[in-house]
Amino acid sequence: MLLEVRGIEVRYQKTAALKGVSMAVPPGGIVTIIGANGAGKTTTLRAISGLEPLTRGEIRFDDTRIDGLAPEEIVRRGIAQVPEGRRVFPDLTVEENLHTGAFLRADKAAVQGSLMEVFDHFPRLAERRRQWARSMSGGEQQMLAIGRALMSSPRMLLLDEPSMGLSPVMVQEIAKIVTDISGRGIPVVLVEQNAEMALRLAQYAYVLETGAVALEGPAADLHENAHVRRAYLGG
Repeated sequence: MLLEVRGIEVRYQKTAALKGVSMAVPPGGIVTIIGANGAGKTTTLRAISGLEPLTRGEIRFDDTRIDGLAPEEIVRRGIAQVPEGRRVFPDLTVEENLHTGAFLRADKAAVQGSLMEVFDHFPRLAERRRQWARSMSGGEQQMLAIGRALMSSPRMLLLDEPSMGLSPVMVQEIAKIVTDISGRGIPVVLVEQNAEMALRLAQYAYVLETGAVALEGPAADLHENAHVRRAYLGG
């Protein structure tokens, strides 16, 4: 496995946000994490990215332990995260926002190559490269946030609620983008409130409930699971 999360615990003061969470991500495909608000999905991604310290357990990437490393070092090793809510820099242009994703890379030619790849992947960003990020739609800002993460030349992408607040048409476009990224050989860990979309896109799934893994298995199997359908799929 490319990523292994082994029995991690994260506490906020006296409250355990994660209670012995374990999961594994292979070197290809899409793994999704679904669950209700407050289940620990975002905390799991933040722990992998080094943004939340562990009180127990370990995280290994490419068979090397990474928990305890600074977030920028984890990015340098190949894990990029697109946070919930997009969080682009509103007073920078599209192109300037993209360049912030490559701040750890010294090879200017390689960075320029990545920029062209992002523009090829997201033609709308190429058309708006001189536009202020604040003037873009929510869907366009989500594309920009994903493109910015790809500028770090990641070996794995963590996506936190990429469809949140978007129109149904844009949700379908984001779903296609996630599939395309995976198809280019970058494994994706997808956290999603839209469980129907997440289970349709992913090969493997984890269900988090109150900070612990309640269920796991092939995404197609969990889509037909009675508890999952009742709790997360509306029927």
